[in-house]
Order: sequence, then C-alpha cells, then structure tokens
Amino acid sequence: MDVAATLSTAGTSPGFLHRVTIDLGERSYAIDIGAEVLGDPGTWAGLPRAATAAIVTNDVVAPLYLSRLRSALAPHFPRVLDIVLPDGEAHKDWPTLNRIFDALLTHACDRKTVLFALGGGVIGDMTGFAAACYQRGVPFVQVPTTLLAQVDSSVGGKTAINHPLGKNMIGAFYQPLRVVCDLATLATLPAREFSAGLAEVIKYGPIADPAFLDWVEDRMEALRAREPSALAYAVRRSCEIKAAVVGQDERESGLRAILNFGHTFGHAIEAGLGYGAWLHGEAVGCGMVMAATLSQRLGRVSADYVQRLTRLIAAAGLPTRAPRLADDNAARYLALMRVDKKAEAGAIRFIVVDEQGHAELCPVPDAVVAEVIDACCV
Repeated sequence: MDVAATLSTAGTSPGFLHRVTIDLGERSYAIDIGAEVLGDPGTWAGLPRAATAAIVTNDVVAPLYLSRLRSALAPHFPRVLDIVLPDGEAHKDWPTLNRIFDALLTHACDRKTVLFALGGGVIGDMTGFAAACYQRGVPFVQVPTTLLAQVDSSVGGKTAINHPLGKNMIGAFYQPLRVVCDLATLATLPAREFSAGLAEVIKYGPIADPAFLDWVEDRMEALRAREPSALAYAVRRSCEIKAAVVGQDERESGLRAILNFGHTFGHAIEAGLGYGAWLHGEAVGCGMVMAATLSQRLGRVSADYVQRLTRLIAAAGLPTRAPRLADDNAARYLALMRVDKKAEAGAIRFIVVDEQGHAELCPVPDAVVAEVIDACCV
C-alpha cells in the first residue's frame, strides 16, 4: 500500500498543530491535533446545533478534564450533561453501556443530541456504540485523552463492547463528526497507560512505513519522556497512516485488517487472562512479537527483524513474552482466536508482515500457530 499517496493533511485552525482528514465522502471528518485545546470554546465551533451535549467519561478522567470540557461546550449548547462511568476494560459491557442509555432517556435527549467521548479507548468505543444505537443514530465527537486512543481507537469509526467469549465482538461501524487530540492530556497519563499507547504507535511501522519504524526507534527515549515535538509527530503520523487505510477500506473488507497486526494474539491474551489484567496495548505489544515470529516462520522476515521489533517493544516498557493461559496452552489460545473477527469458517487468519512495510491477511495452519505460541509463551 502506498500510504503517502492517500494522505489528506490540511491547514489547521489557530491553536492546532496538525489536521489530518479522513476522506469518506459525505462522512469525512477532521482529526485535529493540538495542545491545551480541549478547554477552548473555539475548538468546538462548527458542530451541529443541538439542545443538548452529553459528555461521556469515566471516574478517573472526570476530575481532570470534565469541568474544562463542560465550560468550553457551554457557549455552543444550552444544556451539557455529564455521564460518568466506572473506569476500565472490565466495564466495557452491556450493563455499563445501558448506563449511557439510562441517562439519555432520563433527560429526554432527542436525536440531535451530540455525545462527546472524553477518555481512552473504552470510553470512545462505548460512546460511539451508544451514539450508533440511540434513536438509531445520534452524532458524536471523539475527545481521546490517552495515547492509545489518540493514535488508534478514536479514529476510524469502530465502536464496540466486549463479550466474555471475545473482545469487541458486539458493535458497529459509526464515524464521529470530529476527533480532537489534546496532547496536553497525555501529561497526566500513568506510565503504564502511556507505554500501552506506544504499542499502537510502533504498529504502524511494520505494516506501512519502515521509515517511521526507524524514527520511533531513534526517538523512543524522547517519546517515553513525553517530549512535545516527538509526541506531536508520533500522533500525527499514526493518524495519517490510519486515515489512509480507513479511507480506502472503511468497513474492513480487506486492507483495513492490516491495522490489526498483533491483535489476534493480543485479544486472546486479554480474553484468556480476563479483561483488564493486561492493558490492551500491553497485549498488542506482546502480540506483535508473536505475529512477527509467525511472519518469520512463514519466511516473510528474518530472525534479526523479529529481534529488532522485540527490542523496540521492550524499550517501550511493554511485555514481550506471552502468558500461559492453560495447561493445554496452545489449544486454549487457538480456541480464543477462533472467535476473532478475522476468522472465517473457523479458520484463523493472521496479519503477517515483511521487512519493507507491507502487511497482509492470510490463513495459517493451526500447527504453525501452535509452534509460535509455544515459542513465545513464558
């Protein structure tokens, strides 16, 4: 895929460092990247007129940023509601989703109500799913406050909740009106959460841009120190690559699947350990080591490449050895991966890469996958 040929990066409004546009025809939207922009009323100009804005957030993010966003939205919306959910992947489920619907119905919110997802990937996914369902669809805006959400989950319109048998198996494709990435929110992110976000940054190099992989290697120390210019470029480039992919394959009929490099293994880790035991980015980081090892077994990359990627993931502060999930460990992994969204007719398909930044989805025999699981598990 020639990512550079499909980028759409426009000029920005005052206060924004970068704007990346996702080209989806009438549903196109901007990803605005800046610092200290969340609390500026000007950031929220141009949204549809509505009687109500509803901010969905969690009990960790709310004390930090809720009042700031509420004040910034007040000039644009006569009524601003707060919906504060419990934090964590363990709450990405039906009962918590219903709390959003309960609040919207209790306050008689109409179909023009605009939802604002203020938080990380869990809040973004659940708010988007609620927006897709409430009165058969209301507008929503992504306001990601974690690195993982800014570079990945807030972009592209995937919304979902988890099921005990599989991650993100119940959801919808539903695009936001806008994504606003305030880099200043990353200053309050715990170190473990920040490292988890770096997994999704690293991912874009192997699947699309070897030069970006080089850049991330060279700037890892600056990234972990949260150096502003390094963060701004990492978020921008990640969004550019994802925008290019989503613009060509919105509903994951083919190309978009490459964005799931490492995720088939990673989702199995999350489900097998219980959601929340490992952060999503931790599981994806380890999953990328497993996917790179699989790529080596298939003759796509060298052992040196696998070692290089493993070192980089470790340098980001992420685990590189997978946990054992059962006595019959490979069988347990394979059972969990059969409910992966990329599986077809019970056959598990994996994203494999080469060393030139190309990725593809392909079926792999269970025996080969089992060898990789045995090689990569502690």
